[in-house]
Amino acid sequence: MNKFEQLGLSESLLKAIKDLGFENPSEVQEKAIPLLLEKDTDMVALAQTGTGKTAAFGFPVIQKIDADNRNTQALILSPTRELCLQITNELKNYSKYEKGINVVAVYGGASITEQARDIKRGAQIIVATPGRMQDMINRGLVNITQINYCILDEADEMLNMGFYEDIVNILSTTPDDKNTWLFSATMPAEVARIGKQFMTNPEEITVGTKNSGSATVSHEFYLVNARDRYEALKRLADANPDIFSVVFCRTKRDTQAIAEKLVEDGYSAAALHGDLSQAQRDGVMKSFRGRQIQMLVATDVAARGIDVDNITHVVNYQLPDEIETYNHRSGRTGRAGKLGTSIVIVTKSELRKISSIERIIKQKFEEKTIPSGIEICEIQLLHLATKIKDTEVDHEIDNYLPAINDVLEGLTKEELIKKMVSVEFNRFINYYKKTRDLSSQSGERRERGDDHAPRENNNGGATRYFVNIGSRDNFDWMTLKDYLKETLDLGRDDVFKVDVKEGFSFFNTDPEHTDKVMEVLNNVQLEGRRINVEISKNDGGGRRDHNGRSSGGGFGGRSSAPRREGSSDRAPRREGSGGGFRSDRNSAPREGGFRSERSSSAPRREGGSSERPARRSESFGDSPRPRRPRRD
Repeated sequence: MNKFEQLGLSESLLKAIKDLGFENPSEVQEKAIPLLLEKDTDMVALAQTGTGKTAAFGFPVIQKIDADNRNTQALILSPTRELCLQITNELKNYSKYEKGINVVAVYGGASITEQARDIKRGAQIIVATPGRMQDMINRGLVNITQINYCILDEADEMLNMGFYEDIVNILSTTPDDKNTWLFSATMPAEVARIGKQFMTNPEEITVGTKNSGSATVSHEFYLVNARDRYEALKRLADANPDIFSVVFCRTKRDTQAIAEKLVEDGYSAAALHGDLSQAQRDGVMKSFRGRQIQMLVATDVAARGIDVDNITHVVNYQLPDEIETYNHRSGRTGRAGKLGTSIVIVTKSELRKISSIERIIKQKFEEKTIPSGIEICEIQLLHLATKIKDTEVDHEIDNYLPAINDVLEGLTKEELIKKMVSVEFNRFINYYKKTRDLSSQSGERRERGDDHAPRENNNGGATRYFVNIGSRDNFDWMTLKDYLKETLDLGRDDVFKVDVKEGFSFFNTDPEHTDKVMEVLNNVQLEGRRINVEISKNDGGGRRDHNGRSSGGGFGGRSSAPRREGSSDRAPRREGSGGGFRSDRNSAPREGGFRSERSSSAPRREGGSSERPARRSESFGDSPRPRRPRRD
């Protein structure tokens, strides 16, 4: 007996469920569906992404809708247009045997006039993004004053995206006696505030531990130097030849840049971010679902609409600004009871975030090292052998076998195998046997507070800089630290030992940020004066007070930044989309494609206030190098 039959669903819904191939309800469905069908109630359901929340509210709302009444009876709010369309399509599939039920999607990027026309024809259920719904309310194009049900899907993500005011305004337009169903992966303060303001004695359902991660997802982190982040990504892809993954970046610029670089290096990759048109997004997602794309590089916002089965890995190329967002990322894999892996590529300055995430998801990360070239070669060689063994023979080649046998005559079985494998493998092994170890020298986690522990050789390996701005530019140690963090887009503790003098200052960062500091600051102007930063010989070892300010440390000698020596090796071409082989080059970034444009002048600082140049998006590590010609 199908377990859905025990939940109280109608025959028409059970028939649709059978067509969809659903056999057993997920935990959130098993808890929510009977509750929502049995009584009219408000409800809060806490469950991770990928646990079947759409069906958990979709089946009950369809069964409760009056199909003979063409007025809007239910409103579903979701964070992105992708998720909005996904929910709409699923509800249409659920209600295929329900006569007269009409579901309309309302989202930005499409004609608001056509959407209003679809609603006017009769839409019992509207699925909408908050921004477009608020726009339609303001224009008088929709009436939600008589709805019976309001559903907030991915509530925490909507609030993270800045929709709090829109959601409050929309809910204020709805009747007080409606039922509100709130579905969320986490319960931050703003979500709780929405619940308290607009819900009455809600039933609460929790799948797993509150705010915890999915038990089907394992979590790993790899500690690398910042300049090696992109190379580490490629090695992790090569170490998992059958990878089918979503790679997360923080910004649209980085997302596009990393995807372009992966394609240039021979990987089947594509970008998904907010600057793509709807047609472009649809094309990318169609290719990803069809597995023509193995690595989908996405922003957090764009990825909210990804509902693809069998994703093997989620790769955090950059950790999110909001730690809670990690839960949404990792929820892209390990769906429907299948196992998945969430990978974090992290630098030493970001290690503290790992502990913060562990506290939120209530799971431990396993620290691993980036595979060496030899290890990757072994993995790829065995994968190639398995691929050859499992290949189905097309007997159309039988007619050509006599000629082929003549060509290969005299070769032993062992020689034939070696030559056949070498055809695809030679360039791959030639690349990796020359590469260096990418693992950070220190693989041990730093405990909270270690950043201010005594450092070896005074600076403990940190880089100290001289910069030609100081107190006469209205900086003290705190405002200069804030200015440097925002200008360089670094973390709270990545800039330290800030020492401000009248006409100049000193500060420290870890060595992994050196290239970024030199490149960014030497191309910024403050009040029309070009900032100059150089690596200082001053050890910064003066006495420091409890705020980390230095009372000593004079001018010291200065030296220009050392030139970066060497460049990354060329990678072999990846043959096909699934074999793990790469192109025979490691191209330099496209002009303007990898780093934010630098401001030619910074806003003026008046009255001591700190107007700062715009933040730069994080690049994937290496500074731009001259483009190399392709070698065939």
